[in-house]
Amino acid sequence: MAPPHVEDDPSTRTPLIAAPPPPLPRRAAAWLHPLPLLVAAALATYYHLLVAPAPSYYHSLFLSLGSNDTAAAHLRALTARPHLAGTEANAAAAEHVVSTLSSLSFPTRVTPYSVLLSYPAHRSLSLSAPGRATTAFALVQDTYADDPNAGVSAEVVPTFLAYSASGSAAAEAVYANYGRAEDYAFLASRGVNVTGKVAIARYGKVYRGDKVINARLAGAAAAVIYTDFKDYTPGKAFPDGPWMPPTGVQVGSTFKGVGDPTTPMWPSSEGCERVSIAEAMASDDMPGIPALPVSGRDGEEILQLIGGDMAPEDWQGGEGAPVYRLGPGPAVLNLTYTGNETMATIQNVIAVIEGKEEPDRYVILGNHRDAWTFGAADPNSGTAALLELAQRLSKLQNKGWRPRRTIILCNWDAEEYGLIGSTEWVEENRAMLTSKTVAYLNVDIGVCNSGVDASATPQLDELLKQASKQVPNPDNGTESLYDMWMASDSSLIGRLGGGSSDYSAFVQHIGIPSVDMSIGSDYAVYHSLYDDFTWMEKYGDPMFRRHVAVASMWGLLALRLSDEEILPFNYSSYVAELEKGAVGINERVLGMPVSLSPLHKSIKEFDRAVLKVDSELEVLQTRNFWSPWRNNPLKVRDLNDRLMMTERAFTEREGLSGRPWYKHMIYGPSLYNDYGAEVYPGVDDAIQTAKKTNTSESWQSVQHEIHRIARIISQAALVLSGQLT
Repeated sequence: MAPPHVEDDPSTRTPLIAAPPPPLPRRAAAWLHPLPLLVAAALATYYHLLVAPAPSYYHSLFLSLGSNDTAAAHLRALTARPHLAGTEANAAAAEHVVSTLSSLSFPTRVTPYSVLLSYPAHRSLSLSAPGRATTAFALVQDTYADDPNAGVSAEVVPTFLAYSASGSAAAEAVYANYGRAEDYAFLASRGVNVTGKVAIARYGKVYRGDKVINARLAGAAAAVIYTDFKDYTPGKAFPDGPWMPPTGVQVGSTFKGVGDPTTPMWPSSEGCERVSIAEAMASDDMPGIPALPVSGRDGEEILQLIGGDMAPEDWQGGEGAPVYRLGPGPAVLNLTYTGNETMATIQNVIAVIEGKEEPDRYVILGNHRDAWTFGAADPNSGTAALLELAQRLSKLQNKGWRPRRTIILCNWDAEEYGLIGSTEWVEENRAMLTSKTVAYLNVDIGVCNSGVDASATPQLDELLKQASKQVPNPDNGTESLYDMWMASDSSLIGRLGGGSSDYSAFVQHIGIPSVDMSIGSDYAVYHSLYDDFTWMEKYGDPMFRRHVAVASMWGLLALRLSDEEILPFNYSSYVAELEKGAVGINERVLGMPVSLSPLHKSIKEFDRAVLKVDSELEVLQTRNFWSPWRNNPLKVRDLNDRLMMTERAFTEREGLSGRPWYKHMIYGPSLYNDYGAEVYPGVDDAIQTAKKTNTSESWQSVQHEIHRIARIISQAALVLSGQLT
C-alpha cells in the first residue's frame, strides 16, 4: 500500500508549528484612556493567578486518566502482523499511529526518507565432522501450540543479520565465547588460530555487530552467533514460561554506524548526495564477512562437535550443556549468505501540541515503531504507551490545558537497522533542534518485566526521581514507581553513551538533554518470533498496568518540562559525574606522562557555574509577586536558555577522533561495544590505543584528548553562568 500521508517534496510540506499571522493594516493612531486597559490587565492577572488551574492540577489529572484497556488495544493493533521497516505491514502500523494522533486533533504528518535497508535473499548452514552425517540446519523458528499468530508467521523475515556481507565459507569452527575483543585475545594467547575459520560466539555482553567485526579483525572467514540456554532459557520456555524456546533466534542489525549508510554525516533528504550501495557496504562500520544467527539448539549441536582445549569455566554453558572447547574443528561449518541491500522508504510520524507562552521551545517524546517480528515488547509496548499518553493529553486540552512550551510526539521508523529514522530527522532539522529543544524523552521497549530502568543526562536525574515518586507502582498499589525502582537491580540512573536507541542522535550528535526509560530491562525472547502479544499478555504485563505506569512517568516528565516556568534542571549531578570520570582516567594513566590538571581545573570552573545558577534558582523559587524577576520575563528566559544550552556546549564540531559523527565529548559509545556507554569516550579511545602501542606519540594523544574535554567543560561553565571571558 502507499505510504500514509507521504509528501515526497519537502518544499510542499506545511510547517508543523504554524507561523504567526501577517500584521493587520495600520490605522490612524487614536488616544485610548488608560483606565480600561489597566482594569483588563488586572482582571487577566487575577484570572491567571487565582482562577486558572495551576499546572500541578493538570499534572494530577493526567495521572488519573490512565487506561489499561487503551494501552492493550493499541498494542494488539500494532502487533497484529510482523512489521519490519520498509514493508507494507509497517506502513499499515504507521497509518494506525497517524489516525490515532490525528483523531485527537493534533497536527500530524509523515516525514519519509529513502534509505538503505538490508533483507535476506538466501541462507544456508550445515555442520559436518569426521565419522558423522552432515546436518543441514533448518534456520526456522517453530510456532507454538495454539499460536494465534500462526496464520501470519510466514510474514516474519527469515532469521538473518542485517548488512552481513554476501558470501560463503566452509571451514573449521572456533568457539569465541561472547565474541569480545578480549575473547579473541585469549584465543590468540592459547595458540588458537582463527584465520580462515568460522567463529561461533554466543549472544550477550556486547553488540552483535561488534561480535562479527571482532571475528573479521581476528581473521575469521564467517561468523555464527547463537542464543545460549544458560543466558536465555534458565527456566520454562515460552509458551509455558517467559524464556526463549529451543528454536528461538535473535535477529538484528550488524551495522555499527548511525543513520542511513548511504548518507553518512548528512540527511537522506530528497535529491541528496549519496555514496553508492557498494561503497556503503564496504565501510568500516559494516561487518565485512558473512554471518548468521542460530538458535540455542543449533548452537549446542555445533559446540558438541568442537574439539581442542577445554574452554575456561566462565566460557562454559549451563547445567546439562556439553563441555565447550575452543577448537578449531573437527566440526566444519559450511555457511552461505546472500543479502538484498536495497533503497526503501521509511516513515517517521510527527505530531505537535503547540505551546502557548513559548511555542518556540520544544519538549520531544520519541519511540520507534518498526520491529524485527511482532514487536510486542520491542518496541510497541512503547508505541502503545505513547498513544495512550497522547489520548490523555487530548483530554487535558478538552479541560482547558495548553502547554507553556510545544510538545512534539515522534514515532520513528527503521530504528532496528541503525537508528535510521530518528537520525535522519535530527540531521535534517539540526539547526532548528539545537536552538529550540529543551529535552528529548525516549521510550523504546516500554515494558518487558518488573523493575525500572532509566538513563539520562545528569541534569535530569532529580526530575526523574521526583516524577517517579508521583506515579503508582503498577505491581503494588501501596507504593510508588520510585519504590519499585529502588528495589530493582537497576536502581542507579544510567548514562546515555551507548548507541542502543533513538536518543543517540539527540545526545551524542547535537547535545540535547535526554532521558531513556522502561519498566523492566532484559527479556529472553528479544528480537525473536516469540515477542508477540501473547507473550506480553502472559508474562510481560498481564494487566497492562505497567504500560500505564510508563506512560504516566513519560507524560509527567513531559508536562513538567513543558509547563514549568523555570526548567526543572539540576546540574549538581553533572559535577559529580565529571569528577567520577576524572578519577577513572587517573586510575588508568598512573605512571604515564599524562597530566589531568587541565581537566580538574575545568571541572572546578563548572562547579562554580553550578553554584551560581543554583543561587539564581533559589532566588526565583522564593520570589514574591512584586519580585523584579517576575516583572522581567527576559531574565527568566535567559536563565532557561542557559540551562537548556549547557548540554550543547559539551559537543565539539570535529567530534570524536576517528568517529566524527559523535560530537559529545562527555558521553559516547565504547569503541569496542556499541551498546556500552563511556564517560569521556575520546580519552578512552586514546588510552586503549596507547596501552596497545605504548609509544610517546600515543600518550601525547591521550594528553591532547584530556585538553579537548577540559576546553569543552570550560565552555559549558561559561554557558551555564552566562558569562563572557
